[in-house]
Amino acid sequence: MIVLQTIQDILNWRNEQHKSSLGFVPTMGALHQGHLSLVDQSLAENEATIVSIFVNPTQFNDVNDFNNYPHTIEKDLALLEELSISAVFIPSVSEMYPEMEKESFYASILTETLEAKMRPGHFDGVITIIRKLFDLVQPTKVYLGEKDFQQLSIISAWVKKENRSEVIVPCPTLREPHGLAMSSRNVRLSETGRKKASLIYQILKATKEQKHHNSPAELEVWARSEFALYPEFQLEYFEIIDAHSFAPLADWADSDQALAVTAVFLEGVRLIDNLRL
Repeated sequence: MIVLQTIQDILNWRNEQHKSSLGFVPTMGALHQGHLSLVDQSLAENEATIVSIFVNPTQFNDVNDFNNYPHTIEKDLALLEELSISAVFIPSVSEMYPEMEKESFYASILTETLEAKMRPGHFDGVITIIRKLFDLVQPTKVYLGEKDFQQLSIISAWVKKENRSEVIVPCPTLREPHGLAMSSRNVRLSETGRKKASLIYQILKATKEQKHHNSPAELEVWARSEFALYPEFQLEYFEIIDAHSFAPLADWADSDQALAVTAVFLEGVRLIDNLRL
């Protein structure tokens, strides 16, 4: 595994590649089994695989969230070494941002609702770094987790709008034994907090189970009332949407891709999750 740290490093490495397919897994580090499952899929489907580790400052609208984001670079490199990937790119902020510019991207409701509404400018920062990384890596396929479903959808929309060649490969959410969606931020939860956080998945599953007996609006009200029973949780949103358009659902007949999405704070840690209904 080659460790690349500068733009010139990755340009030189890319020029030496003569593989028919290159898989790419962009991450912000603090790797867990969810990330590694993306890497495994890329290794199975491509001749070469590269992973990036970069905590991107332009996608954080909360400086405390940026400062508290976990950094475990030595552990991350050891995990990737075991998987025998081709290369890992770990640039500095100054390397990726000689100037702290941020581009904007608009895709109708996708960039106006849910995460975009709660975290203004977040997805502009995501697209800014994704463009930089895609242009440098020039991957054949890019592997992204479905836990960050809105991010996955926005990157896919951007690739299509820009008529780019990268194939975006959605990968299923991996969960901890008690149901909590795997996330780098989970390390900030106490052991008790991790167990309590299983409530998020329990409510999502219960929502799916009640689909045939209640309307989307009724289930949204029910789910919000369930979170309200637990004062340690601070719910930001719980909505049922069409997974393709992101439009809220008034009736189950309006979509064959219903998706429940939620964001909640626990112990000061923001957790997001979703479940297809």
